[in-house]
Amino acid sequence: MTDSDATVTGQTGTPAHLWATGIISLLWNSVGGVDYVMTQTENAEYLDQFTPDQKAFFLSMPAWTEFFWALGVWGAIIGSLLLLLRSRHAVTAFAASLVGLAVSTVWQLGLSGADLGKIFGPVPILMNVFIWGICIALWAYARRQVQVGVLR
Repeated sequence: MTDSDATVTGQTGTPAHLWATGIISLLWNSVGGVDYVMTQTENAEYLDQFTPDQKAFFLSMPAWTEFFWALGVWGAIIGSLLLLLRSRHAVTAFAASLVGLAVSTVWQLGLSGADLGKIFGPVPILMNVFIWGICIALWAYARRQVQVGVLR
């Protein structure tokens, strides 16, 4: 039975794929939340895993970029929670997360003036591509679940 079949027949159970997507996305996005909190609180133990140049990059971020980083991270976490609550507002939360990611990416890869390849190697570029893919997929998934009536 598809999501649209469940809507047509009046069944109100939550599809298993929604639970799986919601839980996996919450776990994934929580990693970003931990990274954000540990960096913002300048947790010494956490920051010790980075080189001095990498630490300097993170700790020199302007406040406006930290705002958009927070929007990206917390928008994604809230979106995941709203998926699990079957709320149509998950779409808005994931859209806000995409805005935060877009501005953060522009700063990291262009406006910061940092040579990320020299500081971090190829990981940030690859990670950004991966994160973009997941963010877009979660936003599209939530939109589709609204369209078929799973999210209310």
